[in-house]
Amino acid sequence: MELPRMELKATRFEVDGHVATVWLHRPQRHNAWTGRMHTEYRWILAELEADPEVRAVVVTGTPPAFCVGGDSEALAGHAERGSYDTGLGDAPATPGHGVRPEFDHEFAFQFGMRMPLIAAVNGACAGIGLAVAMFCDLRFVSGPARMTTAAAKLGLPAEYGLSWILPRLVGVTRATDLLLSGRVFTGTETAEWGLWNGVCVDGDETLAIATRYAHLLADTTGPLAVATTKRQVYDDLLSHDVGHSIVESKRLMNEAMANAEYREGVAALRERRPPNFS
Repeated sequence: MELPRMELKATRFEVDGHVATVWLHRPQRHNAWTGRMHTEYRWILAELEADPEVRAVVVTGTPPAFCVGGDSEALAGHAERGSYDTGLGDAPATPGHGVRPEFDHEFAFQFGMRMPLIAAVNGACAGIGLAVAMFCDLRFVSGPARMTTAAAKLGLPAEYGLSWILPRLVGVTRATDLLLSGRVFTGTETAEWGLWNGVCVDGDETLAIATRYAHLLADTTGPLAVATTKRQVYDDLLSHDVGHSIVESKRLMNEAMANAEYREGVAALRERRPPNFS
């Protein structure tokens, strides 16, 4: 079912060839998160997921920040109500849903999407903004960017699955450091932690390198192979069964060897040319 068009007020996006770039776009508020931004973000990703020409997505923020977390006015509203409201409305878009039930939740749905999502953390990043980045498949960061989990200093527990994803990325010891203290850290400080695929000089370089990597994926790898491999990574992360992973990989390889993408890959190898997966 085609989604109705949406007027974008807190986000923007563009598509260049097989690569889409999505900006969190409230620069006057350093891209602070709102229910409107959440709704638009999901709508955009659903649109991109439905476009077979899009093979990779870069997620970033309009400079100078990536996303400084929940908007302070929205946070005050939660305090007045004494409860949490996502601000999503009744029927938000559901990109990445239906793959497996564990992914049918905010930001875990990014695992269920067929194409890689690449975070370009070009500036300040906190709270829910950090969750958006951590649930991307790859992450590039500006070395000077200041980041925090933020929640503990607001009197809140870890939000949006950060207590699940951070230990898997950096280990329990470092994850508890960031989650319990809510302290500020930088891309440079955490360069060797396993959070980042690259640490860059500044925000502009971060977006440029993330975009270049996205085009590398989109232009030189088989889209079906990438989508299948992404599914394997997150299925295996949840299954904890190496034997099942090996059996499943053999089944998937058998399927792949019957399709045109594999035949083109082999032909390109034998002919010593770049593959054409169009």
